[in-house]
Amino acid sequence: MQRTRIKICGITRADDLRAAVDLGADALGFVFYPPSPRYVTVAQAAPLALAVPAFVSNVALFVNPSPDEVRAVVEAMPIAQLQFHGDETAGQCAAIAAAVQRPFMRAYRVRPDTTRADLLECEERYRAASPWFSSLLLDTYVDAYGGAGKVFDWSLIPKELAPRVVLSGGLSVQNATDAVVRVRPWAVDISSGVEAAKGIKDASKIAAFIAAVASADTIIRSENSHEPLFQGSA
Repeated sequence: MQRTRIKICGITRADDLRAAVDLGADALGFVFYPPSPRYVTVAQAAPLALAVPAFVSNVALFVNPSPDEVRAVVEAMPIAQLQFHGDETAGQCAAIAAAVQRPFMRAYRVRPDTTRADLLECEERYRAASPWFSSLLLDTYVDAYGGAGKVFDWSLIPKELAPRVVLSGGLSVQNATDAVVRVRPWAVDISSGVEAAKGIKDASKIAAFIAAVASADTIIRSENSHEPLFQGSA
């Protein structure tokens, strides 16, 4: 099986970036949405992104951006992937991604009445719209844009879709193991669940979250191999 990838979103400080990288995060998210408490300007984010080592990805999160706004970010720092979290259409996402030559994730805000068919149709629509589309990021629907630290009903995620999605929305140290074992996503995305305060990460929470995801991977690996997690001595 593949190891579940981990994205720590809402990075605003060098200390938090170093902690996330040292503890094993695969990707770091920078929020370019001014109303967010985790918002960073291009001038603030550029030196942070430039300090990220090889094989750790920088992700730029936008809400209803103009092409010029995205281009300014991509030209100022190493960005591996875009994340659209507003009301962007498939066509708008495709056009911006093509203009800056970067793959993109599309956040889908899951409502209580969302169906499995809705999720599959959305992925199919975005995949058909652009070769730059990489994945849906599943978050919980709230009135405001961005994460709200709330969990949605994971059972809505079709099993055939789960291995391709990024799971977000209310993840925490307490529920990460259960979430990964139940959903089995390609990756997980967390922000407020590893914070000491809005925009300020807690290294001990990051470490505990990453350990919880690794624990889930161990459980899944054991189930797939039909071997017990612990074997008694002979």
